[in-house]
Amino acid sequence: MLRIGLFLLTNLAIVIVASITLSLLGFEGYLAANGVDLNLSSLLVFCFVFGMAGSVVSLLLSKTIAKMGTRTQVIAQPRNPDEKWLLDTVAELANDAGIGMPEVGIFQSPTSNAFATGWNRNNALVAVSTGLLNRFSKDEARAVMAHEIGHVANGDMVTLALIQGVVNTFVMFFSRVIGHTIDRAVFKTERGHGPAFYITTFITEIILGVLASIIVFWFSRQREFKADAAGARLAGGAAMIGALERLRAEQGAPSELPDSMMAFGIRTGGKSMTRLFMTHPPLEERIAALRAGR
Repeated sequence: MLRIGLFLLTNLAIVIVASITLSLLGFEGYLAANGVDLNLSSLLVFCFVFGMAGSVVSLLLSKTIAKMGTRTQVIAQPRNPDEKWLLDTVAELANDAGIGMPEVGIFQSPTSNAFATGWNRNNALVAVSTGLLNRFSKDEARAVMAHEIGHVANGDMVTLALIQGVVNTFVMFFSRVIGHTIDRAVFKTERGHGPAFYITTFITEIILGVLASIIVFWFSRQREFKADAAGARLAGGAAMIGALERLRAEQGAPSELPDSMMAFGIRTGGKSMTRLFMTHPPLEERIAALRAGR
């Protein structure tokens, strides 16, 4: 959840800042030559360029933002046996997964949490919370690291960036079409764009962005199953199931789960609408998938 949340927030901030900046500069390069109609082809190209740029910049900054956002301390030289064990474990898992050695870090948090991020499968960051290291057994913690290494090896962050770039493109495109339509039909602006266009575009961009995030969250849920499977291959199926079971035990019964973000997911319960905005599948489903060999 941390990995995706930080990426989405960075992406949203970049896209909104770019949109506001262009609006303040009065950029209207997607209007037709008559200054009245939209040039849809130019608008689509414009939205694609800025939509993908926001996503790519977010990807490139993902490690830096994650370190700053979680105050992760990267282990350069292990200071104690636990840090040495963590470095050795990640090195072993990365080698088995066929990726370059990631940076390894620890961040202060009482909850059991971990994440992996980075623009390149050979230049990633894997970080784990102090809470997880203190409470999980070595086998369970190793399975958590294997799960995160699975995300890196599967190229999930790059794929997420591509999907988010396409989502950005259509959110920006349709928000401007709606803004243009309202500006012309309701506020009767005859040439160029009036304030209504920029206000409507900004509001619509946020609304459509939230709705479009459902696509990104669906992708995230599917990739969690893949990362679980990768973790099972690297650390053993029993250890992977054990880690998920430990997480479920920490959270309590499904109906009593807290809203806080945990190592592999958030809330295993919830109504169908709530599920649409979950980045991770319910723990019960993930455990069942591992037991079924999926």
